[in-house]
Amino acid sequence: MESNLGTCSRREFLKFGSGFLVGWLVPATGWSALLPDNTRRSLSFFNTHTGERLAVCYFKNGAYCTDAMKHINHILRDHRTGDIKVIDPRLMDLLYTVNRQLGSGSPYHIISGYRSSKTNAMLRAQTSGVAKFSYHMLGRAIDIRLPGCDTRQLRQACLNLKRGGVGYYPRSDFVHLDTGSFRTWNG
Repeated sequence: MESNLGTCSRREFLKFGSGFLVGWLVPATGWSALLPDNTRRSLSFFNTHTGERLAVCYFKNGAYCTDAMKHINHILRDHRTGDIKVIDPRLMDLLYTVNRQLGSGSPYHIISGYRSSKTNAMLRAQTSGVAKFSYHMLGRAIDIRLPGCDTRQLRQACLNLKRGGVGYYPRSDFVHLDTGSFRTWNG
């Protein structure tokens, strides 16, 4: 389950906020070493809710590709409201690295990408395991499956990175990955 800050103390809330700021202000701490800057990075996605597909090179010549990231922002939008959020490019780097580890040619199946606060509140009311201050609302989380890859194997590949949050939901058959601090949980 994602860390639930809904009933947290002021101190816990401040720790969450400071961790978020550090993650954005000091992205070089471990994240920049994830991949060399001269690597051409491509990903493919299938949105399980909209049926949309995307195959895109999101990084080349040492920089993130603006148009490609706009397409990623779109396919990872809140499918319930249509709201679009800028997705953290480091999340794409995590997915790229996991894909390389697994040697998969399959597109990631998107269970959940960005969530508006309205959608997040609705999901929290309907089910357990949805954090009040979810990284999904920040464009820093994704819930995925990878066809041809058991979710236990996908989870292990994510854990091997020792970066971000890794949640494993075996009953719903998906893995959560985010760009927060390294932590793990089972849903």
